[in-house]
Amino acid sequence: MKKIKLMYIIQFVFMVLSSVLMSFYLYFSQLNSISMTFATIFHTNYGMYFLTVLIMLLIYFGLYGIFNRFFFSTALFYVLSIVFAVANRLKIIYRAEPLLPSDLAFFNSSRGLLSMISLKLTLEIIFGLLFIVVICLFLQKKFGKTTLFIKWPIRFIMILLFGTVLSGFYTVNNQNSLTKKILTKEGYTSSSANLMWDTNNNGPLITFLTNIHLDVMEKPSNYNQEKIDSIVKKYQGVATDINENRPNADVNKQTVIFVLSESLSDPSRVPNVKINQDPLPNIRRIKSENTSGLMLSSGYGGGTANMEYMALTGMAVNQFSNTLRTPFVQLVTKQVNPENISNQFEISTAIHPYLGTFYNRTGVYESFGIKNFKNLKTKGHSALKYTAPLNGGQWVSDKSVYNDVLLQVEQGKHGQFINVVTMQNHMPYNNYYPDNTFTASGKGVGQNASEVANYAKGISYTDASTKDFLNALDTINKPITVVLYGDHLPGIYSGNESAVHEIPEHETDYFIYSNKYAIDHNMGTKKIISDTHITDPNGFIPLVYQQMKQKVSPFYALLTEIQKDTPAMAKSTINTSGNLYIDKHTGKQISYNKLSYHQRQLLEDYRLVQYDMTAGKNYSGKLGFTK
Repeated sequence: MKKIKLMYIIQFVFMVLSSVLMSFYLYFSQLNSISMTFATIFHTNYGMYFLTVLIMLLIYFGLYGIFNRFFFSTALFYVLSIVFAVANRLKIIYRAEPLLPSDLAFFNSSRGLLSMISLKLTLEIIFGLLFIVVICLFLQKKFGKTTLFIKWPIRFIMILLFGTVLSGFYTVNNQNSLTKKILTKEGYTSSSANLMWDTNNNGPLITFLTNIHLDVMEKPSNYNQEKIDSIVKKYQGVATDINENRPNADVNKQTVIFVLSESLSDPSRVPNVKINQDPLPNIRRIKSENTSGLMLSSGYGGGTANMEYMALTGMAVNQFSNTLRTPFVQLVTKQVNPENISNQFEISTAIHPYLGTFYNRTGVYESFGIKNFKNLKTKGHSALKYTAPLNGGQWVSDKSVYNDVLLQVEQGKHGQFINVVTMQNHMPYNNYYPDNTFTASGKGVGQNASEVANYAKGISYTDASTKDFLNALDTINKPITVVLYGDHLPGIYSGNESAVHEIPEHETDYFIYSNKYAIDHNMGTKKIISDTHITDPNGFIPLVYQQMKQKVSPFYALLTEIQKDTPAMAKSTINTSGNLYIDKHTGKQISYNKLSYHQRQLLEDYRLVQYDMTAGKNYSGKLGFTK
């Protein structure tokens, strides 16, 4: 009897120590420094570490209560903890943000995720997890009969405790909830600006759990039907004024192509980075001769779908709540007929030479009303014809993608909308291009000189294929306008501090190009001069409509005023407001308090309309605001 009780005590102590150890490992996955981890959990914020240990212990109890096999539950506990920690670390490396519940959607594309991680690391993780499982199975077989088998009433209590604690995080955004009060007492921080800072303090597990419940957007205090009615009437008048000077009424006579060029950004603009030769001579010339500038991105090293969402909808992600991290995953498929530019066209197509499950694009495009989505898994008339990578490249080349776009453009006599998301320059950048003469140097490259050089070679191929693509469009006798933009910088400039270089590390390149037929037939513009130096993805719709001399709806009239008169905006990772505003004339940061009354009024209208369309009653839609 004493021997059995001793075994029970040993089991409990082991579970506590395992929870302590795995909690430490989770913090380490966030901070990547043993000394900083010790300093954080024992000095800076031991209360949050204690809560993490307690939650981990309750998760362990919950698993034990469910399976009633000690070593089996132990194996699962360690596997889940290690997978979480490794995933968190990898996301920080490549995206500069911690693991979030919305990232679970990527498990639908696990094969695609693994292809972005080195084979060596993948094998190390798999063998490490298998080792833990084998050891635990051996111990279960040898000592399983001597471990505690729990009766159902106790098991039910253990499972109930586990479920109650986790479900409590559903109310964490309510200031009066018990969960929020406990967290605040223990040192929980929740600044709207910097998720990484919060996670360094709170730990990755607490951050993950506090983002389970989604608030789309904070309701403006003056939101009501009367207010939206007045905004609709206001921009109906603005649209009338704009349309007096726009000769083209039917956008379906135009072909519009949005090209999100993966990670495209001029490395010569990155501070403390030197490339031995220009990787973008053709795009540099194209930009100088056509409507162009810089795009303020809300991501660094990742966040592609957020830039795509803003470009297609005209909505600003910085106006959403902190818990809405990825609208494609968390919002779009829950909406009814969500507003986006493809709604304006009778024919619309999306082309992405990868998996349709990434960022839930298959579901998103269906919700957007894009009827034809061509990706690596589609077949028949929706199959991609060109899927060859570059020599030495890992992903489908931009040349291949452009060839599929040209095929789509040639289909049909009328206009259409085509949304393109490329893959060629996606991480990792350890691919080997033959005869790569690019070299990278400077403090900004950190330990990634070879990766930066490989990236430079990759975008030089993009540069050449983009020139050929535009030349091909100029031979087609229909009006075509292309918006090409980079979604974010690659996350390889490890020598730079984001807090010091936030603006240049969030600026990519864009241009808008109308083909020869469009310009010759007064359905396109060569170069718009004013208000184009810097924009945001939500500014592309009004810019392309201006480029095509196309009449606008009241909603697009609002977007036109936002693009023309307010700063470029992004979700900041540094300042305390959570918003990054960049003056479109000076290129410098400006605070909201320094904006004019007119600018603040425009942003207020914009915020009210965005809330109405995404989280409110859609009063504006019922009034034909987008028509």
